[in-house]
Amino acid sequence: MDLDILFVNDIHGYLSPHPDLFYDASGEVVETVGGYAAIAGLVEKIRKENPNILFFDGGDTLHGTKPLVDSRGKAILPILNALQLDGMVGHWDFAYGPEHLEELSKHLNFPLLGCNVFKEDGSNFFPPAALFENGGLKIGVIGICAMIIDKVMPEKMSSSLRFTSGVNEVPRHIKNLKADGADLIILLSHNGFPQDVELLKRVEGVDICLSSHTHNRIYDAIKINGARIVQCGCHGAFLGRLSLEIKGKNIKSCKYRLIKVDDSIPKNTEVEDMVNNIEAAYTEIRNTVVGHTEEVLHRYNTLNSTMDELLLRAIAHSTNTEITFSNGWRYGAPIPKGNITENDLYNITPMNPPVSTVDLTGEEIKQMLEENLERTFSSDPFGQMGGYIKRCLGLQVNMRIENPQGHRIQEIYFKGAHLQMDKTYTVGFVTMQGVAKKYGENRKQHDKKAVEAMKEYLQENPKFSPGNTRSFRLV
Repeated sequence: MDLDILFVNDIHGYLSPHPDLFYDASGEVVETVGGYAAIAGLVEKIRKENPNILFFDGGDTLHGTKPLVDSRGKAILPILNALQLDGMVGHWDFAYGPEHLEELSKHLNFPLLGCNVFKEDGSNFFPPAALFENGGLKIGVIGICAMIIDKVMPEKMSSSLRFTSGVNEVPRHIKNLKADGADLIILLSHNGFPQDVELLKRVEGVDICLSSHTHNRIYDAIKINGARIVQCGCHGAFLGRLSLEIKGKNIKSCKYRLIKVDDSIPKNTEVEDMVNNIEAAYTEIRNTVVGHTEEVLHRYNTLNSTMDELLLRAIAHSTNTEITFSNGWRYGAPIPKGNITENDLYNITPMNPPVSTVDLTGEEIKQMLEENLERTFSSDPFGQMGGYIKRCLGLQVNMRIENPQGHRIQEIYFKGAHLQMDKTYTVGFVTMQGVAKKYGENRKQHDKKAVEAMKEYLQENPKFSPGNTRSFRLV
């Protein structure tokens, strides 16, 4: 038989087509891609070619744009059901709290899985695995939610839950699924590509790994310890299609395609109507121009971000500070050259957190950045617990990635001179991921929120152009 496994991951609430970043010989280019109507149309086309299909979502689905944050994830549920998904795992999907996610899951026609998510009594919060039968083949699927949720994310996201890496749990569930007759084992994981590769090295018996979280565009399935691992970028720009030829209940051949979801794909009109109905209430902010950018603003670089420079400059302007911090978020579709809309600002910070200040010593700043660099570049994949590098403005950090933990920073410059370790600096920031609670004194939450701060900054600086100096530099 021929079995198609379809996969999307890290769509982050992008309901309709949007700009995304690509590359050609000249460098960065922006194309319009994605949207659930096109994804549904593509899946519909594949189902007509082959009825033997399983379709999975790798999570970061219920959060990331204003319509989803405003509805606390509820708005997208009918769309997900229309896609006829077979399973999903999560990360930012826990943003509204575990109890709310549990309630949302009751309205889905497919299971949320998580073999690594435990209640206080040790029981599983979600079903750890599921068994499917398709064309006479039994397929076991094991879910892993993001292990970092109770470690580096806001506390309300975990709220009495415990998250593990899944390394100890997955073998047990492979054994159980095999005992129930599973011919094929799929690992559906939101731990991230480095973490999933490490898990596959340690665990025997996985045939397919559908990886999420780190936004990798994997164009050819990668073989690790007998398993094939794929990941499909982000924001719904791609759909992954693993076409398996099965003989004797074994995989004889495997063909993988990373399919760009562009305007060549016919849209599913039912889903398109759902999307239009949701976004109708947001027409005004999508059409309200608040500024102009001289270059593409995006978050697709590990070290520095032109998009976050706008946020950081707005924080500095609002708080009258010279040093500012924000989290190294991965999500947020690029803003092309030209107009910046109010909706673009919500895509930068969909939760619209308040702007804050705190007093940090130079030593605390260094410790905080070293901790962040370790969470980004740890030699142990399971020690990588963040997104990209923490974004900052006002500092020049010279660093060496290859150095051991705590020793990556060579120099930190502020106003052209070395940052003084014993001096106190008032810094601006947003969210506990910008500056964790354990650092600093005189923490103050201001009245303005991030979107308002960016709007006010653009009113005074309507033509935004990122500076040439980047905060982090490899030496």
